[in-house]
Amino acid sequence: MRGDGDGWSSSPDGMRHWGIYGAAGLLLRAPLAGGGVAVLLQHRAPWSHQGGTWALPGGALDSDETPAKAAVREAWEEAGIRAADVRIRGERVTASAPSGWIYTTVVADTTEPLATVGNPESTALAWVPEDDVIDHPLHPGFAAAWPSLRATPARVCLDDIEDAGMLAAALPRIVDLADQGFLWLHTEPDGPGAHARIIRTPVPTESNGFSLTREQLLS
Repeated sequence: MRGDGDGWSSSPDGMRHWGIYGAAGLLLRAPLAGGGVAVLLQHRAPWSHQGGTWALPGGALDSDETPAKAAVREAWEEAGIRAADVRIRGERVTASAPSGWIYTTVVADTTEPLATVGNPESTALAWVPEDDVIDHPLHPGFAAAWPSLRATPARVCLDDIEDAGMLAAALPRIVDLADQGFLWLHTEPDGPGAHARIIRTPVPTESNGFSLTREQLLS
């Protein structure tokens, strides 16, 4: 069903962007064997704007939607991803225009690479290993935003940690460290990334790893 946000937002310089109330996309990650991570990408149909490129499921916000609600809805409509399977971890405004239009990337994860069901806006949907995303012909907007959205892998050792079972149940997952970017946390001892320590109070990132609190891990 067509929403009330479908349509073009025009800037004084004549540039147009899709979404009367702005737009949002879902950056959804899922764990791979061995501690790696994959990103759900959509190969855009040739008839669509910037068709033939790879980007995130997404689209226009309706007037009553938050970016997170719109991104999750679009992921359902375009990829068959159920809202109940999506765990939202953060948001980034990754594009804006003089008209006031903004594009918000909603960052989330899920427990495994889920089966997908495309609609006419896609020619393919694929779970792409994070390191391989840049090997695809990306939508220009997504390509510009991707460096700030990439996740750094980090290994968490829970040996001798209080409440280790509760913490293990929260992993693997994305953690948003704000100005430090995103971490993909996993417990594979031979998996990718530096070591991440679980501590009681926040401290600056270490030169040879990361430190984060239980609250950050469980948020």
